[in-house]
Amino acid sequence: MADVAKKAGVSRALVSIVFRNQPGASEETRQRVLRVADEIGYRPDSAARLLARGRSRTLGVMFTVHQTFHTDLIEGIYPEAERLGYDVLLSAASEGRSEAKAIEALLAHRCEALIVLGSDAESAYLDELGQRAVTVSVSRRVPHARVDFVHSAEGKGVQQAMEHLFELGHRRIVHIDGGRGPGSAERRRAYRAAMRRHGLESEARVIPGHHTEQSGIEAGRLLLAERESGLPLPTAVLAGNDRCALGLLMPLTRAGVEVPRDLSVVGYDDSHLSHLMPVGLTTVRQDAMLMAEHAVRFAVERLEKPGLEPREAVLDCKLVVRGTSGPVPEERG
Repeated sequence: MADVAKKAGVSRALVSIVFRNQPGASEETRQRVLRVADEIGYRPDSAARLLARGRSRTLGVMFTVHQTFHTDLIEGIYPEAERLGYDVLLSAASEGRSEAKAIEALLAHRCEALIVLGSDAESAYLDELGQRAVTVSVSRRVPHARVDFVHSAEGKGVQQAMEHLFELGHRRIVHIDGGRGPGSAERRRAYRAAMRRHGLESEARVIPGHHTEQSGIEAGRLLLAERESGLPLPTAVLAGNDRCALGLLMPLTRAGVEVPRDLSVVGYDDSHLSHLMPVGLTTVRQDAMLMAEHAVRFAVERLEKPGLEPREAVLDCKLVVRGTSGPVPEERG
């Protein structure tokens, strides 16, 4: 023990010279200190050294628990941040933990910039946040806020989905809304615009919802209850996101509704959940990796050039046709 303590004392006395690459020690002394540090398990505290220089080189990421698309985004954030020499710190918002609390935790840990995934916060809060720290908002656009934005072309994605359903002969198409969720307003507007272009404005129907499985389950139960009262099911449903679409399928399949023979379902996001079903989900793909790369680069570029004005990246979507969409039932004979 005395020997270890003695070695530790040597390490504490000289290790700063060695690990800061200062010339105050001979090569023999440097090698001795390195051997002792290795024996006692010493590792240089790179975070402390960076903070001493006023830098943490850490990007804070606020995400929402259970949002599977956020998981896909985070998977892309890590490698891009590492490539640019930054660490990543995560903080989650949940039913019992607000976005503001999750973000304040990141700031308390000296994160240099914030990447906020799918924020539901008020516009004024995001604007104020952007004035406190370099901030990138992913999937949520707030006009005039001093933050960078990365999002997909929501309207184009919905347009592709709707044209796909129209080409299959569908006319009674219902949209399950995403509430205040990111991209919901744009998707809702694009759905109504598509119905209007095809002369189906009177057929348009938006069911209030959220970006959750429970929202899809409740919408499915509502449609089934209406069928019991004599109203026909729609022939297709455009869900607010993949989680909502998966929730919708649960009550429908339990009630004997065959998808897509009796009803087609289209999601949005192409999160990893869409691949896990026995029948793959037709959905609009947002390129999570590309969105993540843009978000990290925006954050790092503004850290290194503080005078940059806020920017916006709008990325293309792509419809991915799988097994939950098919011809309108009447065309099946």
